[in-house]
Amino acid sequence: MRAVLIAICLFVAAPSYAETINSSAGVLRIEPVMTGLNEPWAIGFLPDGRVLVTERDGRLLLLRPDGAITEVKHNLDVQAVGQGGLLDVMVPRDFASSQQVFLSYAKKQGRHAGTALAVGTLSRDGMRLVNTRVLFELTRGSRGGRHFGSRIVEGRDGTLFLTIGDRGDGASAQDLSVENGSVIRINRDGTIPSDNPFISAGKPAIWSYGHRNPQGATLDRRGQLWVVEHGARGGDEVNRVNRGVNYGWPIISYGTHYTGIKIGEGTQKAGMEQPEHYWDPSIAPSGMMVYSGKRWPQWQGDMFIGSLKFDYISRLNGAQLTEVEMIASPQTGRVRDVREAPDGSIWFLSVNDGALYRITPG
Repeated sequence: MRAVLIAICLFVAAPSYAETINSSAGVLRIEPVMTGLNEPWAIGFLPDGRVLVTERDGRLLLLRPDGAITEVKHNLDVQAVGQGGLLDVMVPRDFASSQQVFLSYAKKQGRHAGTALAVGTLSRDGMRLVNTRVLFELTRGSRGGRHFGSRIVEGRDGTLFLTIGDRGDGASAQDLSVENGSVIRINRDGTIPSDNPFISAGKPAIWSYGHRNPQGATLDRRGQLWVVEHGARGGDEVNRVNRGVNYGWPIISYGTHYTGIKIGEGTQKAGMEQPEHYWDPSIAPSGMMVYSGKRWPQWQGDMFIGSLKFDYISRLNGAQLTEVEMIASPQTGRVRDVREAPDGSIWFLSVNDGALYRITPG
């Protein structure tokens, strides 16, 4: 089994090779927490100080406060194909009592794979995920290994949101008979909330549609759901997600096809929502959080989004939602996930380094 190395034990003095960089909030200290990871995808904080990390090839790792690492055994049929694999991890607010962990992944569906959401119970020793069951899986029929989406968010009311990409079939994002290119909403037991907008038409789990490939999602301080999604050539978007809204892909877009050909009908159309922010050129966004202000009060309410393409963390002003800062260092290579820890520090995953890093005030 490939070794996973600890670069620093949590709650222990930082190593001498921690990086310091300047920012709008003063000096930032960036230190490694785990190294030797293989395509890390997501971070989940447990209330007792342990941290879960997913790797796309199917491994779920548990980092303990003393620095020890456990590979959590599970029985999910993860298909590590293309951009698919074991993807997001979400720790619910009631974990201390429920011990439940939610995972999104590419699930085997015959010869192909579809985005799925499962739940399991973490054993007390952290060695196993037991009683796992699939709560949702994409309607079968998608091929290839692209655009799984796959971020999980727990709503204020306890329902679950899951982002799903168009799976490389743009037209399907406008088809309410499939969940491609949508944000779905389900109850924690897998049933459908009665106030979902499309219960009587097409797929009842769909909450919003017309998305391309949302790889970041979060709630803001008011409980509003936001997603960040990949455009094509230009046109990466930040969207405020509301019930029943069509976000336009592939009929409207601020990007073009990779060939340079125009997408759809332009940038606007009646009945289709505009993004709150977009990038051109694309930054390839992944991972998203709204900061509480616990350690950096001047950043309260700001969005932090990882860039897979330009190797930085984008900070968007929470009021105007414009990019006001690029947090970049040698460690921010292909940032896949960005999360705020319970203590207010900012953690991120670098695919280039195969590492988990922590940012604290310098």
